[in-house]
Amino acid sequence: MVQHERRQSRFLLNSVLYQEYSDAAIAREIQRQQREDALAEEEEEAALAPPKTDLSPSNSFRSQRSSRGSTFALWQDIPDVRGSGLLGTISLQECKLQEAKFELITSEASYIHSLSIAVEHFMNSRELNECLGAQEKQWLFSKLPEVKDVSERFLLELEERLEENILRFDICDIVLRHCPAFRRVYLPYVTNQAYQEQTYQHLLCDNPKFPGILAKLEEGPMCQRLPLTSFLILPFQRVMRLQMLVENILKRTLQGSRDEATATKAFNQLKKLVKECNASVQSMKRTEELIHLNKKIHFESKIFPLISQSRWLVKHGELVEVDMQLVSTLAAKFKLSTKMVYLHLFNDCLLLSRRKERKQVTAREQVAEAPHSPCGRRFEPRQVRGSFWPAGERSWRSPGDEQSGLTCQAGQAPE
Repeated sequence: MVQHERRQSRFLLNSVLYQEYSDAAIAREIQRQQREDALAEEEEEAALAPPKTDLSPSNSFRSQRSSRGSTFALWQDIPDVRGSGLLGTISLQECKLQEAKFELITSEASYIHSLSIAVEHFMNSRELNECLGAQEKQWLFSKLPEVKDVSERFLLELEERLEENILRFDICDIVLRHCPAFRRVYLPYVTNQAYQEQTYQHLLCDNPKFPGILAKLEEGPMCQRLPLTSFLILPFQRVMRLQMLVENILKRTLQGSRDEATATKAFNQLKKLVKECNASVQSMKRTEELIHLNKKIHFESKIFPLISQSRWLVKHGELVEVDMQLVSTLAAKFKLSTKMVYLHLFNDCLLLSRRKERKQVTAREQVAEAPHSPCGRRFEPRQVRGSFWPAGERSWRSPGDEQSGLTCQAGQAPE
């Protein structure tokens, strides 16, 4: 058995759920900003002076109780810190720096506490596993145990650093060292978001046993009336929160110091990870949208390869095709006919289609290149499967629109 599984965290036993910790942290930050606006900096310095009360070092890491009745601590409230006399010698900025570092550690403990409930109470529930298929369980919980394992290793290393020197400690080098592990577990987890949401809704609607079992599990006292979804979304929230916490440390670190260089590297790595996670989620949602659309469209002619990683749907909607035919050249009489046509504008092509029965969609042609964004409706004539259509022969108009819209060949598609 590895060390991180044997060692008992000093924070984990007393830590609140991460959902509650986040609310308390926001409330504390608001209060802090209000104090800074109302009080002069000298008054705040005086408030940080060590108390006269004799606090025993044996009570180190004892948390104070928040107004909500849950355990919550500040670095300056640790008895060893208050009893050292350090608070009377350091500046307000230095105190804020240590508080920012300490918040990263305590919030990680709270985060793991919530992850443990998600894994041990929900994912490992015998009743829940009996009503879930293997694939459903994988899509619903994804790499949650791996996320928890990586976070536990991270927290224990943070705590060891804190215990080495509780008065002066740095943690950004630890954050930087763990960034590859964060990427290994967080990126696949957030990418699975689309399947996770679909699976959850599918189980609620189509699995008669799932809602009852889930409700019973959510009523457990350890959940504090929080739903399963609030636990499943935690990794999404934490990866962004980590970036914000490190940024907060970076802002308070002495410029030009080695600690600033390390904090900058850690922040940049987390920023890159958040960007990759956002891009991955967006890409997965776009692909799922194409897959769903591809199932609804029937191509009358050669099949168009609609699904592509480089393609996404920009805009879609139903328009009115206005077809003007010359009836008499002598009298210059024209006959107007209209019909509804559905357009799907992708980043690289335009698909024209018409509805069929039973929510089916038929597409005959597509414009091979989309020259304008959806904000500009005009399209120059383009080659459509070897044929050229003169500008002005057909025009597409939204219902009630008096200006000429798209000029291109008709096809057919969805609702």
